[in-house]
Amino acid sequence: MIDIFRPTLEWIKDDWASNRVRFVIELLAWACSIGCSITMAVTVPNPPLLALYPVWITACAMYSWAAWTRKSFGMLANYFLLTAIDITGMVRLLYGS
Repeated sequence: MIDIFRPTLEWIKDDWASNRVRFVIELLAWACSIGCSITMAVTVPNPPLLALYPVWITACAMYSWAAWTRKSFGMLANYFLLTAIDITGMVRLLYGS
């Protein structure tokens, strides 16, 4: 293995060992986020927002929980706000502006 990747792999192993549930939740939220971004990019100019919004909201809520367990205020504030913004967007989409 190339030594340049060793610190990163050790950091990932330490993160896994410190809280496996959080690690899996963050990985799942990351996959949801990437999936939504790819879907958005592929379907522009008419993305399926009604399908994407619930996934984005769920991923942001999962990240919020992970930030809470990490005691990371900045990350928690970011994902809490993104959750609120996405909920607002979905409500506007469903019920009009």
